[in-house]
Amino acid sequence: MIDRKENAPAAEPERQYYFIEKVKEYVQRESGRLGRPLTANITTFGCQMNARDSEKLSGILREAGYEETGREDADFVIYNTCTVRENANLRVYGRLGVLHGYKRKNPHMKIALCGCMMQEATVVDKLQKSYRFVDLIFGTHNIFKFAELLYTTLMSDRMIIDIWKDTDQIVEDLPVERKYPFKSGVNIMFGCNNFCSYCIVPYVRGRERSRDPKDILREMESLVADGVKEIMLLGQNVNSYGKNLEEPMTFAQLLAEAEKIEGLERIRFMTSHPKDLSDELIEVMARSKKICRHLHLPLQSGSSRILKVMNRHYTKEQYLELAEKIRKAMPDLALTTDIIVGFPGETEEDFLETLDVVRQVRYDSAFTFIYSKRTGTPAAVMEDQIPEDVVKDRFDRLLKEVQEISKEMALRFAGTVQTVLVEEKNSQMEGYVTGRLGNNHVVHFPGGEELIGQLLKVRLDECRGFYYMGTAEE
Repeated sequence: MIDRKENAPAAEPERQYYFIEKVKEYVQRESGRLGRPLTANITTFGCQMNARDSEKLSGILREAGYEETGREDADFVIYNTCTVRENANLRVYGRLGVLHGYKRKNPHMKIALCGCMMQEATVVDKLQKSYRFVDLIFGTHNIFKFAELLYTTLMSDRMIIDIWKDTDQIVEDLPVERKYPFKSGVNIMFGCNNFCSYCIVPYVRGRERSRDPKDILREMESLVADGVKEIMLLGQNVNSYGKNLEEPMTFAQLLAEAEKIEGLERIRFMTSHPKDLSDELIEVMARSKKICRHLHLPLQSGSSRILKVMNRHYTKEQYLELAEKIRKAMPDLALTTDIIVGFPGETEEDFLETLDVVRQVRYDSAFTFIYSKRTGTPAAVMEDQIPEDVVKDRFDRLLKEVQEISKEMALRFAGTVQTVLVEEKNSQMEGYVTGRLGNNHVVHFPGGEELIGQLLKVRLDECRGFYYMGTAEE
């Protein structure tokens, strides 16, 4: 119980609950004055980590009395930003122009920006100079302070900026509003220590810090008790989980404990770094009944020379050996990857090394990217940036190879019966639903929305390249 008449508590999360109550007072007062609920809209850019952060923002807004809407002319609008690629920043600037138009019509509207993009000093400078209509700017390290920052913004007529360079703080037990009732993400760690030369993430997400395993397992148990069947464990590099804990625990050990949770049907995780994927993890996955047969293992390049410049800490040969070990332990596992084309200094020979890995590993799918220069990373100032026409040619050749292999790999499951978690009504085919296999492949089959959230046995009748058409078993 929070006494709103007293001063704000110093301890967390009590302090944030105090400010949630203060915001609730404001929302109730304004709703009464306007004769309608106050609305809020959250737009999420980027990865699963950002999506999970947005669920935390949503939980606080809901607790404070806001009614969420899909409209961007809401009373409170927040963009949770990504900055992995330059284009992500440009999208946000473009969308801000639209919001400015809405704000002219509704001067009481509040606009907030948070997430990775806000951790860049140049971005904040630009916002201060050219986007003065933005009301609140905060980053990735102090998202737990959202209720306090929101209240300060509502009580102020100036731009509020609260950016932390880093933190070792992890605040538990704040409200969360899940997007899906039957599946959820759970953060197991924050930050990254890898400093790949092309990547901005360590600079905007900070150093690695792992959550206490007891807090993680308690959250998972609570989610399962609330009807969640599938949980995705989230971290920039889950394989390095536990290294900074007072009592070190490996990621494999955490997975083994998570598997003991009664009622939990599926466990996923994202993302694994090849340099420290252990034999212990492969063994735990191979004997598990709950860990999904899907592993995302970013390659980035097949050239050992380029991998060294990327600061990836493995060679082509080490990666191939690891992939073979994984395939041997789990032949039915779907292996997916990320690949960058056109990294500074990449020669045709380097590119052919990448194609060679793709042909040897035979990925079930791959996310292929053209190298994007990110200011503030070592790669951005490297000489020998690759001409656009050369990069485009290599990208097209890689994409063709990846897609052909993906289709062939998908065919090996055609005609089998697999367990599917039904996720949504199919928006394209009336009377169909869409679900996901443990290996992350998508299947469409006849059914009604009452099936959403259920795990069903489905026969995969036809493989259509990147998805299946199926029939639910009686």
